[in-house]
Amino acid sequence: MATHHPSVRFALPPATFFDYPPAHEAASIAPPPFPYSPFTIPQDLYHTWLDIKIPLYVAVVYTIVVKSLNKYNRSRGGKPWAISKTRAFFWLVVLHNVFLAVYSAWTFVGIIAAGYGRSFVAPWKWSEGGLLATVDSMCKIQGPRGYGNATIFDSSPNVNLWLASHPLTSQLLESHPPSALTPGRLWNEGLAFYGWIFYLSKYYEIIDTIIILMKGKQSSNLQSYHHAGAIISMWIGIRYMSPPIFIFVFFNSGIHALMYTYYTVTSFSVRVPKSVKQALTTMQITQFLIGGGSAFLSLFVSYSYPITTATTEPTTGKVHLHKEYKHVPCLDTPGQALAVVFNVVYLTPLTWLFARFFIRSYLRSGSNTTVKSATTTTTTATSSAANKVRSAGKDAVNGLEKTASAGLDVEDTSVQMNGKHVNGNGNGHAVTDVPEVIKAGAASARQQGQEASAAVRRGWERSTKTAD
Repeated sequence: MATHHPSVRFALPPATFFDYPPAHEAASIAPPPFPYSPFTIPQDLYHTWLDIKIPLYVAVVYTIVVKSLNKYNRSRGGKPWAISKTRAFFWLVVLHNVFLAVYSAWTFVGIIAAGYGRSFVAPWKWSEGGLLATVDSMCKIQGPRGYGNATIFDSSPNVNLWLASHPLTSQLLESHPPSALTPGRLWNEGLAFYGWIFYLSKYYEIIDTIIILMKGKQSSNLQSYHHAGAIISMWIGIRYMSPPIFIFVFFNSGIHALMYTYYTVTSFSVRVPKSVKQALTTMQITQFLIGGGSAFLSLFVSYSYPITTATTEPTTGKVHLHKEYKHVPCLDTPGQALAVVFNVVYLTPLTWLFARFFIRSYLRSGSNTTVKSATTTTTTATSSAANKVRSAGKDAVNGLEKTASAGLDVEDTSVQMNGKHVNGNGNGHAVTDVPEVIKAGAASARQQGQEASAAVRRGWERSTKTAD
């Protein structure tokens, strides 16, 4: 479809994208040799590892073995294997983590240089095509550099050919498979090289699970699903040369560089703040959301690139050139679309598993800590209040008991004074009678004091029980 205006659109993907299984797909193109790549990958080795039987067999065997060894470890009560207690095992684990940290960082730097350094066109570079050139450079990863210069594979049964598009031609022209030495597009600039090795690294990462099992621990469903699914996801992306596989390599290598650095540090029993581990888990979830979402959008993106058509006047034979824009989808083949769909389907439950792990490990534990802290504070406050109630009540009781005792002392003093009296001049004479008023007052004070003391003690005991 040709138009007179350039544009980027979002629309439903073509129905041909879902003709599964992909029957007419081009063979994956091996990366360019050294010195165009860091080293040469033999073509026969490259294609051998892209045989579909290898990832499928490994994923199935891996899952079965992990389930069996989980059961074995449970039968031993989680006791570590003898080899895991050796010094050699410790250093092998350290070297394993160091290797993956360094390798992941190397891949991350290499894939950035391939994409953002040599292939992608910045949207503000209007002289090179602006935003449309950016979309073109990210969607079409084969062929010469330049807006509209891509080479694509038409997998329809009646074509089944590599085709080159150029802005000065009015139609797509037949061509041979793109040369691995042609610079300027993402595949030859590094995605084929770094992506294929990254695919192989997913087999090596199975050692993570072996280490866990040898320590007598259980390999979680999250880890088993993650490793088995990553192998197939990378295989399908490299096998069908799907442009969004760049997103997977970019995000995953960066996160793994940090993650295996963390593992290396903690293997030496260095205490790392919990916030670091929480940040790593957050970054993993973020890469799934952003990476999976970006890849999914590629199914719906289409854009236009310029073409020149020629018309001839029938009377004069004069040729007129007309500039138009051809509208094309971002992806080209069912295989490329299948890689995107598979990765999105794979990442959806993986994101949920990681989110559940995050909630259980950080949010719930933090909430429990807060509740415990609040409970402790409340208990302390209650205990303090109870102590104050007890102390105040006790003081009140003691005070009234002292008053009652004072009444008793008055009576006793009165009794002792019985038979004596002192005259107003202070001269002592024998006392023949004590006024009844004094005796009656002392008895009344004693009785009232005892009743008040008993009443207050009962109230204090009730308040003490309430405070407790």
